[in-house]
Amino acid sequence: MSLSSSIDQITATAMAEGRIVGGAVQVSLGGEPVYRKSFGLADREAGTPTALDTIYRLASVTKPMVSLTALALCDAGKLSLDDAVADHLPYFTPKYQGQTPTITIRHLLTHTAGLGYNYGGTGVAAGLRDETIDFETNFTRLAGLELHFAPGTAWEYSVAIDVLGAVIANVYGNTLEAAVHHYVTGPLGMADTAFHVTDAGRLSVNYGNTPAGPERMGDSYTQRDEQGNELIYSPSRAFNLMTFQSGGAGMVGTPDDLFTFFEEVRRGAPKLLKPETFRLAASPQTGAVDRVPGCKFSLFSDIIVDPKLANTPESPGTLGWGGVYGHSWFVDRTRDLTVLMMSNTAPAGVNGPYVDAIRDAVYASL
Repeated sequence: MSLSSSIDQITATAMAEGRIVGGAVQVSLGGEPVYRKSFGLADREAGTPTALDTIYRLASVTKPMVSLTALALCDAGKLSLDDAVADHLPYFTPKYQGQTPTITIRHLLTHTAGLGYNYGGTGVAAGLRDETIDFETNFTRLAGLELHFAPGTAWEYSVAIDVLGAVIANVYGNTLEAAVHHYVTGPLGMADTAFHVTDAGRLSVNYGNTPAGPERMGDSYTQRDEQGNELIYSPSRAFNLMTFQSGGAGMVGTPDDLFTFFEEVRRGAPKLLKPETFRLAASPQTGAVDRVPGCKFSLFSDIIVDPKLANTPESPGTLGWGGVYGHSWFVDRTRDLTVLMMSNTAPAGVNGPYVDAIRDAVYASL
C-alpha cells in the first residue's frame, strides 16, 4: 500500500471510530511533498469541512516558534543563553529551599528551570484559560511559589516558555507577537500564524475525546493529561487581546503555515538563525537529565537520543513535540523528513494510536 493510501486509511478509521473530528497531515521527504491533505470537519455541527488554510489553536506548537525567536535575539546580540532571567524581569525571583537561585534563559528553553504546569488554585495562568492578566502580574504570582527543584538538576515540562515570552517582549521593546513576527513568521511568510485570529471564518472548532465520542469544547472545558494534571481549555482565549500573549500556548495558525516552519527547521533554519546557533539548538541540551528514556530536550523540542529506548523508528537526533489542542510534529533530519499532524481533537490528535500509526506508516514507506 502506498503512503498516501495508508494515511488516507488511518485518518478515515480515526474519524469512523470517533477519535478525530477533522485535521490535516503533511509529509515531505527531501523537501518534496509526499502527502498533503486535510480531512474531516472543522465544525461538525455546522458541517464545515477542513482545509489546508483552516486556522487551529496551536497550544504548545507555539513553543518552538517562540524559542527560535529567543535564539534569533541571541544572534542579534540582544540576549544570551546565560543571561539571568531576573536581569530582564526583576520581579521574577522564585526561591528554592530558602535560596534565590539563578534561572537562566537556557533553563527556560530546556524546561530545567524548576517550574511546572500544575499550578491550579494559585492564580497563575498557563496560557490555555481565558484570563485577563499581564506578564508582570502573572509571573510575580509564579515567583512567589517554591520552585519544584534547583534549576538545572531535573526536567519538567512547564510554563517556562511563557516566562521566556515575557523576556522576549521586554528585550525586543514591543509585544511578543511583534518579536515573533519580526524574527520567525514574517521572514517565512506565515500570514495566519499569530497571537490573534486573522480570519474567524476559517477558525476550527475544538473537540475533546470522551468515551461517547468527541464533544465540542466550551470555555473551561476540563481534561486530565497522562500525569493526572488538570487541563482547562478556554477556546475563547484566542479572541482575548487583553490577556498576556502566551509563549507556551497562545498562537493560532494553519497547516500550510506550520509546515513551512517545520520545513525550515529541517533545512537548519537558514532564514532564521546562524548555522552554529541552529546546530546548538538542535542538539541535546539537558546533559545527563533525560526527559523520558531515550529522549532528552534540545533548545526548542524533544530530541531522540536512543530510538530503541524511546520505542520509535525515528532516527537519533529527531526533533518533535505536539500541542494539547490536537497536534503532533517531528523532523528527522537524518532521513530528510518532515511530518506534521494537525487536528481539532484532543488528546487523540496529540499522542497515542492515531499519531503512532501515521509515524509508523511514514517510516514503513521509506
